[in-house]
Amino acid sequence: MDQVKDKKKSTPISPKKIRLGALLAVMGPGVIAGLSDDDPAGITTYSVLGAKYGYQLLWTLVASTIALIVFQDLGARIGVVTRQGMIGLVRQKYGARSGTLSATALIIANIGTMTAEFAGIAAAGQLFGLSKYLTVPIAGLLVSFLVLRGSFARVEKVFFLVSGVFLAYIIAGYLSHPNWGQAFKGVITPTMPFTHDAVYIATATLGTTLAPWGLAFIQSYAVDKRLTRDDLKLLRVDVWTGSLLTGIIGFFVIITCAATLNKQGITIDDASKAAQALKPLAGTLAKDLFAIGLIGAALLAASILPLSTAYSVSDLTGRPAALDDSPKEAPLFYATFGVITSVSAILILIPGAPLITILVVTQILNAVLLLPLLIYMFGISRDKRLMGEFVATKTMRNIYAIIIGIVAIAIACMLWFTVFP
Repeated sequence: MDQVKDKKKSTPISPKKIRLGALLAVMGPGVIAGLSDDDPAGITTYSVLGAKYGYQLLWTLVASTIALIVFQDLGARIGVVTRQGMIGLVRQKYGARSGTLSATALIIANIGTMTAEFAGIAAAGQLFGLSKYLTVPIAGLLVSFLVLRGSFARVEKVFFLVSGVFLAYIIAGYLSHPNWGQAFKGVITPTMPFTHDAVYIATATLGTTLAPWGLAFIQSYAVDKRLTRDDLKLLRVDVWTGSLLTGIIGFFVIITCAATLNKQGITIDDASKAAQALKPLAGTLAKDLFAIGLIGAALLAASILPLSTAYSVSDLTGRPAALDDSPKEAPLFYATFGVITSVSAILILIPGAPLITILVVTQILNAVLLLPLLIYMFGISRDKRLMGEFVATKTMRNIYAIIIGIVAIAIACMLWFTVFP
């Protein structure tokens, strides 16, 4: 018997299990940062795109997902190699003024975007008969309690758990019985009417997928997770997985609205109205799943956004902090998280608050902030002093430049149509 026990104890672990264990240990930054981009603003953008243009503009989501893969991979790599967050590196390489301006713009934009997350929670709650004066405070307390009371490992597990709610959109997509042939055509055929609404929604799709706060978050989160250069190959799998899941969720949101709302000629202006409109077209279950997905998306993003801001403020001041630090060890980090969460929740609860104006200005500011942030990342990727052997190759530099050029054109078109509607 003792010999049998000894054999069991000495049984070697298979290489496959070792690789899987290593991957699971590294996973987190890519999946969490990617899926958090599918926030209420993103779900709303995808819903409006599907409802108004059907399957025609699905290719813009594909292009946005490719850009997301490329730059989130770069952001994660910069974080692991330099051991610094985005704003801290911008300050170091481009000067205090650039760092301060970037951080200020990011804070303002994040407050507006965080307000959108709470607006999504409020709207989805109302679909189930719950007042925003109940759902918003509870959501604010939940995300604050999660971050203030949890260790890094515990917080990450909760993020993964919340991410599972995105399956609701895939199920809702199948329940809507889409035209798969038309969907495939929309994915591979770039066509678009050159109108104000079409250009705006296409740019919004790019902006909501490749969000500035998401790029800042993935870099700081990779640092906080204490990943090393030896983890980079597995981290790339994580980033690709998260970015592809982001595109897949967006795809199912679009085809759900294309197969139901667009087919019936129904127009919407937010995701909660899309959920409500689904009820007579695809059934109560599809409506409920869409609403549940919206709540989950909002809760995940409402946890990530203030974290992204807290990381950035800490980096700017030269006082980097981590989730494993206590509030006493990192008062600025946790104070920033609390202020962003509280201000955004209060804005939603103020009767008659100009929420539409806040959200529109925020999206424009996000678009304006995205371009210099991508340029800063491009510059850092070429800096051998910072990146060492992981400096960007000529091929990757060309890819970064092409994406930045496309983003610049899209933003210029959006701003043109905003100023001259």
